[in-house]
Amino acid sequence: MSSSDSKPRPRKGGPSTPRAALDALLAEPAGGPVRRAIWLDELDQRFRPLLPPSLAAHARLANYERGGRLVFVVDAPVWRAKMRLAAPELLDAARSIGLDAAELIVKTTTPVTASPQSDRKAKPISATALQALQAALDSLKDPDTSGSRDPT
Repeated sequence: MSSSDSKPRPRKGGPSTPRAALDALLAEPAGGPVRRAIWLDELDQRFRPLLPPSLAAHARLANYERGGRLVFVVDAPVWRAKMRLAAPELLDAARSIGLDAAELIVKTTTPVTASPQSDRKAKPISATALQALQAALDSLKDPDTSGSRDPT
């Protein structure tokens, strides 16, 4: 085998690019959910400037459903209430960007918190448990190899 045989051969059509990978990802049928997510993100970016400034930082367009339902997610109940009060204006704003919006649904996300286990303090170990732990650790030590111990 010559040294030229061990060299990698270039693929026809040029090297792989991120764009080619994205095109493959978006191909039917698996690309449907990805295309929808990209469309919803673009829609959220168009809609965000139309939100009242106090709401824009706390609300995100989560979905646009059949029947003209706009679904928003907010980060606290207070913003849910404010979004619902602003529903008529928000539906008008949605219509201004070409959506056939008929209903506003607002959901509140639950904040991500540290796991309850990380907040617990370690309990002191009892004397009995400490002795049992020490016995277990002692049993893992290498046996005395000097031959001074009696095997029986």
